[in-house]
Amino acid sequence: MVAGRTVKESDRAGMLYDMPLWRPPSEGTNLIVQATLGCSFNGCTFCSMYKTKPFRARPLADIFTDIEDMAADWPDAHRVFLADGDALVLPVDDLLQVLDKLHGAFPDLTRVSCYATPINLLRKSVGDLRRLRNHGLRLVYVGIESGSGTILKRIRKGATQKSMVEALGRAAEAGLKVSATVVLGLGGKGDWREHIDGTTEVVNRVPPTYLSTLQLTLDPTVAGRFAQAYGVPYTPQDDDGILLEQERLLETLAPPTPVIFRSNHASNCLALAGTLPKDKERLLAEIAAARSGTSALRPSFLRGL
Repeated sequence: MVAGRTVKESDRAGMLYDMPLWRPPSEGTNLIVQATLGCSFNGCTFCSMYKTKPFRARPLADIFTDIEDMAADWPDAHRVFLADGDALVLPVDDLLQVLDKLHGAFPDLTRVSCYATPINLLRKSVGDLRRLRNHGLRLVYVGIESGSGTILKRIRKGATQKSMVEALGRAAEAGLKVSATVVLGLGGKGDWREHIDGTTEVVNRVPPTYLSTLQLTLDPTVAGRFAQAYGVPYTPQDDDGILLEQERLLETLAPPTPVIFRSNHASNCLALAGTLPKDKERLLAEIAAARSGTSALRPSFLRGL
């Protein structure tokens, strides 16, 4: 994830964003429209993204004004990310109006994307999600974080393994592409196998289009709450432990359809890129080289969220 500063800041179109503004790294060159502010759930103990920003849905008139102003400055925009934390919380009719407004303002628009929590995917029917897809919503970013029911409970994700599978399956049935993230290190040294094995169980059942890993980095502002909510003593993983998690993840992933895999986010100690299952052996060989010391890990000072 990438954030801006914590003050109102203008973008290239002269718009004012309500900061902090977070978006996936892959959306860095795309137009960002704030449909909501903050995160409607905002309960995950490892996440510091919107702890200082109360959630609210923006009035449609304000969103439309932003779109009109942006279109005047960037009429050839072809991809839009709907911020903030999970625009999918909005009612279907509101989202349809936003999508139609975007397509009317940007004739070259090919994709609209947004974050989506499992909760908000499950609050919409497959038919609703398919309507959104038909009106231009093509990709949703979903934080799986972990497939272990125990870990999901400890990090206060607001989802179980069963509900996570159902949410991902609902998105896939509606024709939405899913970019899913897994957070390495969430189980610590004590529960890492359960964390990884539960995760591969979810991914093998409902493979996303894209799967990325992040490496757990706790902001000091949430570290205490994370440890308290975890319920049992938590010992962080070191890089050796993270590599073991990556190795086991790739060894046990056997998706029935191809999954584009990445661990090149700046938080990761080892950047990997490939398609599963086709590139599994090459990726495992790269991990083995890192574990043996024959290839270097990303220096600590170059890592971050």
